[in-house]
Amino acid sequence: MAEKVYRELCETLAKRRGRYPGKDIPEFYALVEELFTPEEAAAYNAIPKGFHPADVIAKVLGKEVKEVTPILEGMADKGLCTAGSMGEITFYGAPTFVPGIFEFQFMRGTKTERDKKIARLIHAYKAAVDVDQGPVTITFPTTRVIPVDEKIQNDNVIHTYHQVATYIEKYHPLAVSTCFCRHEAKLLDETDDCGNPDDVCMQFGIGAQFVIDRKMGRQITKEEAFAILKKSEEAGLVHASINRQEIDFLCNCCACHSMILKTALAQPKPGVILNSGFQPEHNPELCTSCGACVDRCPAKAIIMADGDEWDLNLDRCIGCGVCATGCAFEAIALIERVGVLPPPADQKALLEAVKASQA
Repeated sequence: MAEKVYRELCETLAKRRGRYPGKDIPEFYALVEELFTPEEAAAYNAIPKGFHPADVIAKVLGKEVKEVTPILEGMADKGLCTAGSMGEITFYGAPTFVPGIFEFQFMRGTKTERDKKIARLIHAYKAAVDVDQGPVTITFPTTRVIPVDEKIQNDNVIHTYHQVATYIEKYHPLAVSTCFCRHEAKLLDETDDCGNPDDVCMQFGIGAQFVIDRKMGRQITKEEAFAILKKSEEAGLVHASINRQEIDFLCNCCACHSMILKTALAQPKPGVILNSGFQPEHNPELCTSCGACVDRCPAKAIIMADGDEWDLNLDRCIGCGVCATGCAFEAIALIERVGVLPPPADQKALLEAVKASQA
């Protein structure tokens, strides 16, 4: 029975796809047998696409609601499903491995022996899938960079989706959690620490409520959110999220650990498939050729030729503004980049754009 339900789980996760879909390989079963009990695996398989109350899932399982609800609640606490309430009713969803289940395992920032074991199992599975699938080819960007808007020149149009402040002001509640990419790395090897701040991944609205309810992070005020942005910008981290105009999370990414950045930077032209819609403009009259921008650029897109000749490789530039925030002489500002499409309006539009790019 257990073997059958885990094989069905593999098929379910394969259909739901994501960055790391279900694969019928030994590493998959080693991982899911640690993450899911057989009852939890069966419940995950029974959750239809979208979000549904426990009675719908219980009907699929052929069980009573009172029997299924505790299983779903336990799964939500473990980050194996999502849960959100509307009035008196809780709705459950079945996330993919990535984005979703893998990230949820590390957002608390705990360092138990089980955390370390799960990190090893996830790492082994991702490595096996990477070998099986080969290099990732991105045909349409599913993630985007949000620029440091205070560095955008005043004569440029700044849409609301270019401003993190828009989301902070708009949504309630707000939450912050541990950067799962950097934390996973330290669970695998405690010396693998780039020194960047960890408590900087933010969630908005319903996503934040889930994180707060399940103790994967903590609720923050708007003032705390702005302070986190400032801390991240000072550290040279990149604001990144899903490539749509409405977002429910914001990662603050380093090039050494972030899955978003590492995947993009492995592409032949990172600046084409991960971009903010802006690019840096250099003012040679203010520049002292200190090289800070070269050192801070996560995409290695800036070159200081012959010691003082500033040059930009647009194929690599992601328009994050990290170079501008690190310039003590204000010699760099952000200007609109020609040819970059605005982010799709919503998830449906994003999925349609990805599908069209693969046709």
